[in-house]
Amino acid sequence: MQTYQLTVNGKAQEISADPETPLLSILRHRFGLSGPRFGCGAGECGACRVLIDGRSMPSCDTPIWAVAGKQIVTVEGLGSKDDPHPLQKAIIAEQAMQCGYCISGILMTAAALLRHTPRPSELQVREALDRNLCRCGAHNRIVRAVLRASEELSA
Repeated sequence: MQTYQLTVNGKAQEISADPETPLLSILRHRFGLSGPRFGCGAGECGACRVLIDGRSMPSCDTPIWAVAGKQIVTVEGLGSKDDPHPLQKAIIAEQAMQCGYCISGILMTAAALLRHTPRPSELQVREALDRNLCRCGAHNRIVRAVLRASEELSA
């Protein structure tokens, strides 16, 4: 066991864990955050994606030692019920989710995209979200929602 310093959703945290413990396990089981979800366990489906220093990264196969001292943002830190992020508002407005299992990871990937590319093209959105799987088939609505959010953020 080692002790690690993290900042999760703006709050400094100290955690003791085995160095190889996946970040997803820490977020869900130690910090009680339910946004990042376990999907494939291999960083391929996108359900567990979070922002690590502003980049969308899978948390299921990222060991805790790799995020020591870094800024981690989960969907819980993106916006709130009273003050939703423009992406969250756009997802709702476009009715761009069905079961909701994938959407937190998609939101985090889209947030990273819009941070680095404020006015992406439809192709850029599709390429950015390529590693996020949605089994409900809401991809077209999700893409429209990201483009809608980019307009609001750029206004």
